[in-house]
Amino acid sequence: MLVIISFVTAKGADNKSFFIGAKKSPWFLVAFGMIGASLSGVTFISIPGWVGATQFAYMQTVLGYLLGYVVIATVLMPLYYRLNLTSIYTYLEQRFGFFSYKTGASFFLLSRTIGASFRMFLVANVLQFTIFDTMGIPFWFTVVATIFFIWLYTFKGGIKTIVWTDTLQTLFMLLAVVFTILLIGRQLNWELLEVFAQIKESEYSQIFFFTESHSPNYFWKHFLGGAFIAISMTGLDQDMMQKNLSCKNIKEAKKNMLWFSVVLVFVNLLFLCLGALLYLYCEKMQIALPEKSDNLYPMLAMGGYLGDVVGVIFILGLIAAAYSSADSALTALTTSFCIDILSIEKHFSENQQIKIRKRVHMGTSAVMFLCILLFHALSNDSVIKELFTIAGYTYGPLLGLYAYGLLTHFQVNDKWVPVVCILSPILCYVLNHYSETWFGGYKFGFELLILNGILTFVGLLVIRKR
Repeated sequence: MLVIISFVTAKGADNKSFFIGAKKSPWFLVAFGMIGASLSGVTFISIPGWVGATQFAYMQTVLGYLLGYVVIATVLMPLYYRLNLTSIYTYLEQRFGFFSYKTGASFFLLSRTIGASFRMFLVANVLQFTIFDTMGIPFWFTVVATIFFIWLYTFKGGIKTIVWTDTLQTLFMLLAVVFTILLIGRQLNWELLEVFAQIKESEYSQIFFFTESHSPNYFWKHFLGGAFIAISMTGLDQDMMQKNLSCKNIKEAKKNMLWFSVVLVFVNLLFLCLGALLYLYCEKMQIALPEKSDNLYPMLAMGGYLGDVVGVIFILGLIAAAYSSADSALTALTTSFCIDILSIEKHFSENQQIKIRKRVHMGTSAVMFLCILLFHALSNDSVIKELFTIAGYTYGPLLGLYAYGLLTHFQVNDKWVPVVCILSPILCYVLNHYSETWFGGYKFGFELLILNGILTFVGLLVIRKR
């Protein structure tokens, strides 16, 4: 179905279609498809598993997202449309200079490559364990096939195609969650309303945590962290913003962001309800919980506990969630490398640009493949998750750069910007590692991103031009 959609939507596609959908994307399709892109395969597995340890605390972060999306819609998107940007990092060149521009783009490329590869690695692991091991298919072939299919339906149309394929993938992902809830309810002899009543009355349904300020679940940590996560990982992320820039005008882009943010709240709540229901099901059926909470949904869906139908639904939902995130990441990485690193619009003819873009798209796919194989070779969960965490630190400097550019009129000594942007995440990593020892048991949560941005901002003030 994805390939058929790509053939239909990619007719007559050029670089403008690939990068920003020729600015003809319907806002409502962008809004619906962005839900799938923001909820990767990792989220599909992990959010239900988190419920056992954190109840519904994640909803505090989701409410913070709303504040962040308001900032994106009212501050960042009007800026991007006014400057008529293809890559959002072009703003840094106009505001500060060459080195700031290349630093911002490089941080995005590093973070997205590691992040997208890590998410695909986890999904490939689940597919390998549940399906392909029994067929005798090696892991490397699973990865090649996965990336090849993504490349197949994105290499020509890019964003013009992804706007439509993301809509299909989001639909399948949400249907998987809804049908799983319905089928578990049927096994427990609960009507739909009774299912949600049982979830509400359970120990898992607590949303707000206002008492323990040192706890990672403390409300203001989640809420403010969620706001800045949304600003950084959506508003300052070429992957997520590229879809918004494909809308016809700023009015439709704002409409897209409004509806996307509202619907996302209910979608995340649905995932948390699924998680609570999975734990309640294990209690009722006296099923031992897996060591890792991420394995709860896969174990029940693929272990024969819920029947073959749920197993098929789970695989479809997982693939839909994984592909929806990975395809847009692949396209955004290609766009950023072509525009920000190679500057193809400045140095090459239109025909040459298309050839270069296709080669970069192929090369980006190969890099993701190698990263996934590297994660598999490490075979160490703590090391892999540490790499993923480090990749997340790179959004702090982007937050600091854009905040400095928008909130001050100062210029900076452009050549020193890379030094500031490298030192800030390193300092944050050290503070996070020793926080309990140095700060009386304090544990950083989502607010670490805010600290990262502040350190970058202060560093830019230090190197500002007098």
